[in-house]
This record gives sequence, structure tokens and C-alpha cells, in this order.
Amino acid sequence: MARTQAEPPASQPDARAAWLRDQLERANYAYYVLDQPELPDAEYDRLFVELQQLEADHPELVTPESPTQRVGGEVASGFTPVVHAMPMLSLNNGFEDEDIVAFDKRVADALDKAADLAGTVTDPVGYACELKFDGLAISLRYEHGVFVQASTRGDGTTGEDVTENVRTIRSIPLKLKGADLPAVLDVRGEVLMFKRDFARLNERQRAAEQREFANPRNAAAGSLRQLDPKITAQRPLSFFAYGIGVLEGAAMPDTHSALLDWYEALGLPVNRERAVVRGADGLLEFFRKIGEKRESLPYDIDGVVYKVNRRDEQERLGFVSRAPRFALAHKFPAQEALTTLVAIDVQVGRTGAITPVARLEPVFVGGATVTNATLHNEDEVRRKDIRIGDTVIVRRAGDVIPEVVGAVLDRRPEHAAEFVMPTECPVCGSKIERLPDEAIARCTGGLFCPAQRKQALWHFAQRRALDIDGLGEKIIDQLVELNLVRTPADLFNLGFATLAELDRFAEKSAQNLLDSLEKAKHTTLARFIYALGIRHVGESTAKDLAKHFGSLNPIMDASIEELLEVNDVGPIVAESIHQFFAEDHNRTVIEQLRAPGKVTWPEGPPAPKAPQGVLAGKTVVLTGTLPTLTREAAKEMLEAAGAKVAGSVSKKTDYVVAGAEAGSKLAKAEELGIPVLDEDGLHQLLEGHAP
Repeated sequence: MARTQAEPPASQPDARAAWLRDQLERANYAYYVLDQPELPDAEYDRLFVELQQLEADHPELVTPESPTQRVGGEVASGFTPVVHAMPMLSLNNGFEDEDIVAFDKRVADALDKAADLAGTVTDPVGYACELKFDGLAISLRYEHGVFVQASTRGDGTTGEDVTENVRTIRSIPLKLKGADLPAVLDVRGEVLMFKRDFARLNERQRAAEQREFANPRNAAAGSLRQLDPKITAQRPLSFFAYGIGVLEGAAMPDTHSALLDWYEALGLPVNRERAVVRGADGLLEFFRKIGEKRESLPYDIDGVVYKVNRRDEQERLGFVSRAPRFALAHKFPAQEALTTLVAIDVQVGRTGAITPVARLEPVFVGGATVTNATLHNEDEVRRKDIRIGDTVIVRRAGDVIPEVVGAVLDRRPEHAAEFVMPTECPVCGSKIERLPDEAIARCTGGLFCPAQRKQALWHFAQRRALDIDGLGEKIIDQLVELNLVRTPADLFNLGFATLAELDRFAEKSAQNLLDSLEKAKHTTLARFIYALGIRHVGESTAKDLAKHFGSLNPIMDASIEELLEVNDVGPIVAESIHQFFAEDHNRTVIEQLRAPGKVTWPEGPPAPKAPQGVLAGKTVVLTGTLPTLTREAAKEMLEAAGAKVAGSVSKKTDYVVAGAEAGSKLAKAEELGIPVLDEDGLHQLLEGHAP
């Protein structure tokens, strides 16, 4: 789309009005015709309200094609136009409590006036309250109970024929229930996509290496307006009925709530989150209740809708040019807004994860002012093509951390700069690494990095590591925040007086922790390796490393090739271990830990090299229960023959030995075409008779 003209100031009303009309029409075209929204709802609403006010102040500026004089978008050329027998109008919007009070007063005043002429007194106005779905409005036509046509709202007067696509939506009945069905019934409602269905659809899009949808609304609109109904049939669309157009051959229900009840009886899907209330207080209470449960709803909504409940009162109130006087949409604080991306910094998490963070021009979104938003990881920045200097869409829903949804490419400045992931941790200066097949880059200064300090200390003290009883998270928080402990080695420098001064830490607790620290000085090599918190190194791998090398120095100096000789250590684990010990900061902390008077463990010679038996260089996986051999016995026999016994099946697996009740490993082997042996086959293999 072409770049827009420069934004004129408010002091030039003619130019400002023309610019606003251009912005809104461009947004309408992108939203309704291209299904590629450019403006968040809040930004569109802001521009629309400004144009309304400008035209009210300067009536000579109103033009027939102004967005304030119409409802929505244009008809896409690929669909047959449908002229609505009764227009599908939009609703006026309210944003603040004061807007709702004013709406109720306008309605009450108008109805009181009508009532006064008849000599009657009116009670507080009754309203039907519903949800405002974030989807695509459509009209369904039934003739004598049979579905015959579906059309989109379009510009409110003329929509698009989507009959064949709508037939694929299973929640929409092709024949209504009951007897004495109306000759003609136009049902108004919303096509939408539930959150769970949206997630599954995007999973399929990713698997097929196709573009993902930005949100459920885009997915619903794009799915409904496919030229090929077969594609729509594959998309999980849903529908809720909420209004009526033409009705012939049946009596119109007296109230809107009765209309929805009738729809339910006919077999049409109607949302249950609705109520009938009286006056402004009732409206605001409904809004608050829905707001509290909004995030837990299985679909997206962007507000609620209030309609005068009695049909005769609706008729008395009538319509303005683009909306009914008897209804109002009460919108939640916008969940998306536009702002400028000023910079991209990186943040170091407790586990060393490096996360790009957007620094933004302050913007009010989701009920709060946002200045920072997550960009998740480097791949997400690349996929969304987000650059420093861009105008970006920021989303904040409920308590969810704000995120940058994407960039408005049409507004990209020439100087916009691509993000470059740093090579060193901004906190400690250690190398940043990203292992193959991982989306997250990480700081390698695990024992040294202040950003990872609390996590490193907590892991170091775990029962299965050095087992420092009494060193819980709250104590660690105090020690770190008071700068008493920076690395695990500092724990062993703590004294009684220091500990006794900690908040809620009595003398007995201080002595107990000192006793635990003294006990922790005497451990095993396997426990010490596990306590270091090396990524991908669990208890089992730590034991294998200790058994294979016998002492710590050979592990610290081992090459990746030497590490790969350890049982169950693959390329990713070997790379992680090698990188950890290659970091000088980690080596410094280790030397501090094993200094005289600190942590000690018995060391021994490395395990003898496995004999070059008949299975040297082969990888075998055991699964299920063998008739006579235990898992451990079978493993020892295989290792004695030179085989490596792995815990999972991969393309590098040579054989799988399967017994009774073999599970997913057997299925994986069959999928990969790996030879599967029973116990007899295992014995033959050990004798050198390969299958």
C-alpha cells in the first residue's frame, strides 16, 4: 500500500479532515477487503471520534463518502453482492462509565417524553446485555425453516454472498427446529473462532510451513471469505446469533431477550453470557462481571452490548444514520495500540535465557501505560520483521505481559535498523550461546552472572545437589539482596553473626544453617557436578561423567569428542558441558569452591575403556520387560561387548531390544525402520550374529 501523506495539524481543519478520512478508509479497506488489519481498534476509534468532532464543529467538511456516514468496508470483487433487505448497522461506542450513564439518560429522557404524551410514568429502562464478539458479522436467511443464504455485513447495505462457506460451519443449523416456522427469517450474528481452535489452526499452519494468523478475529474473517469452500470447511469456525433482520410469517417477540430465547428453541446457537438489567447501575455491573471473567472465556470479546429490551421502545427510539439509538457497545480498554519502537535491549533471566525486550514510546493499552514489551526470542524478531524505529502494534490482555504483535510496514522509516543479538551477556560479560535446535540464546556465566545468582544458589543447595538444609528461597533472596553472597563459594564464608542478623532468622536457625554448610563440604564428585547447574546435565549424566572421568579436572579439560564417549552424552549435552567449563568466570568460582577448607570429594581413576567387543561403535536402546534378563543385566552385557546403551531412540540408534509392554520407543523404532530384537535376538547379537 502506498505511503500516506504527512499528518496535518489541527489548525488546518480542511486538510486534517481529509487526512483523517484517508486514514480511516485505508484502514477499512485493509480490514474488510484485504483481511489484513493495519490499525488496532483503539487507534481506529480515536481517529473516528476526532473526525466526528471535526465534522460537528465544521459541518461544511462533511462529505457523502466520509466514514462517519457509512458503516463498514467495500464488497470484495470475488464474491456476489447481496443487498440486505434491512440494513446491518454498526453500534455507537462507549468507553467510560460516564458514557454509559449518559446513554441511559438519553434513552430514559426520550422514552419518558413519549410516555408523558400518553399520560403514563416510565420505570427505569430495561436492557438486554450481551457480549461483543471479536469476529465477523453475518446475516443468515431462512425460508420456511430452511437455510438459503448467508451474507457478510459489507458496507451495511450491501454485503457478500458467503452461503457455501457458511454451510460448512457446523454450529449453524441448515434446518430450524419446531413447527409453524416463519416464511422468512433473517438471523444476525457473529462468526468467530474459539481460542483453542485458533491455537490448533496455527499449529497446522506451522506444520505446513504456511503463514500463521495474528489473532482469532483475523483467522475467522480470512476463513469465512475464502473463495474455495473446501478451505473454509477445514477451518474451525463457530457462530452466535444476536439479532434479527426481516421476519415474515411469524410474530416478532416483544423483547430482545425473548428473541434470543426463541432462537435457542429454533436450534440456533445463542451465547449464555447474557442478562436483563435495569438502568445505568445494572449496565455497569454487567460490564464489571464480564470484565472479571473475560480472560477465562473460550473466545475473544472486546466489550459488551446493551440494547433496550422492549421491542416497542426500540421502535420509538429509532435510528440515526449509522446506528440504532436504542443500543450501545461498551468497549473494554483497548488490548492493542500503536507506538514507536525506540530500542531493543536484551534481558537476562534467572536461568540465563536472553530475551529481546522492546523499549517503547509510552502508550496506554489494556488499562495501563506500557513502555516495555517482550519480543520472546531472536527468531520471533526475525519472523515478525520488527526493526528499531518502526511503528509497532503492542498488545496487552489482562495480566499478560505486553508483547509486540508486529510492525506497521507501511509506516517504516528509512533509518529503521535490524536487531542484532549481542555476543556477550550485558550483565556479566560472559559469552552468549545458542545451541542447535533451540530458540533461546543463553548466558554461559551460570555460576558468576548476577542475573542468574538466585537460581544458581537455589539449585546448588538442592537436596540432590549439595543438600544444604535450611537454605531456602527466602534466605537466598536476603543473602543476594544484601550483597552477602554473589557466588556459591561465598556461602562457605558466612559467619554466625551475619546469619543471625537476617530477617526472621533466629540464632538456632543460623547455627543449623552453618552446620548444614559444614556438612555440605563433604560430598561426591557426581553431586558437585550436578550442583554446578550445567544446562542439560541432570543427576544421571553427572554420575556418568564422574564414573567415566574419575576426577573433575579431566572433565573441565575434555574436548567435545572426549565428552561424547560418556554414556548417554550426545552432541547437545557435550556442547553445553564444554561451553560451561570454557567460560573463565565459571572456572574461577569452581576454584573458589574447592579451595582449602571448602568443598571436597573423593576422586579416583577414570573408568577403564570399554573393550573393543563385537558391538563397538553400536548404539542400542532397551525397552519393555525381557523374559529372563533384568534391564541392568542386559545393559552390562551390551556395554561389555562395546555397545553404548542409550535412553532414547533416534536415527543414530542401531538396534532396539524390546520386551513385554514395550511402549513409545518400540513405535519410534518401527517408524524409523530400526531393527527390533527380542531377548533371543539380543543373545545372537552378543555372539556376533547381527540380524
